[in-house]
Amino acid sequence: MTHPLFIDDAYLADAPGSVAGHTAEGGVILDRAVFYPTGGGQPGDSGHITWPGGTMEVATTVKGEGGAIVLVPAAPQALPPVGTAVRQVLDWSRRHRLMRMHTALHLLSVVIPLPVSGGAIGEQRSRLDFNMDEPPEDTGSLEAALNALVDADLPVSVDWITGAELDANPELVKTMSVAPPRGAGRIRLVQIGEAAPWTDRQPCGGTHVARTGEIGWLRLGKIEKKGRQNRRVYLHLDD
Repeated sequence: MTHPLFIDDAYLADAPGSVAGHTAEGGVILDRAVFYPTGGGQPGDSGHITWPGGTMEVATTVKGEGGAIVLVPAAPQALPPVGTAVRQVLDWSRRHRLMRMHTALHLLSVVIPLPVSGGAIGEQRSRLDFNMDEPPEDTGSLEAALNALVDADLPVSVDWITGAELDANPELVKTMSVAPPRGAGRIRLVQIGEAAPWTDRQPCGGTHVARTGEIGWLRLGKIEKKGRQNRRVYLHLDD
């Protein structure tokens, strides 16, 4: 199992590690990783690792078996042997934009308080799918409410609860399509706000900024009909 350093510190962009294994497809498994693996709508991290006499560009990162985090090379190459000490470096500019966008989508779920049926996070454009009969009439007010939450510079923090506690508070789960992971015996909550009652509080394993003011100005994009009760809402980060 790879220790996910990004859970401890989402701002850690450079760290040592050791090669714990290889995959049959040519990926590298580290004992500890700053690289976030694809999941929960958030793309896997990219960057590079180096070791004495070698370097590997990381195109993306995915989940492997048994809690392993797998770094996928940008091109087939000779991999560092098991046990090799490496330096891992994120493409920080990309990761930070994804952090800003992921936190922004949490805010979007606040200003549109409806069940979420899907989502995807991008560097400049992201989306959430809502269980929504009709599109909102006043998108300008929604955009203003969204940016007001950004301007409030609310703190973003993490808490942990048990599966039993989540079962007792089902309203915490906003996503209809993705169940919170329960294998570790505890569930990570991302909280936005100073204290209870929280502006937002929901299970999430992704990476987020420390304060909403770090997100920057957001622009609400088009709203598409994706089914009788499904509307796809796009969100843009232009800077």
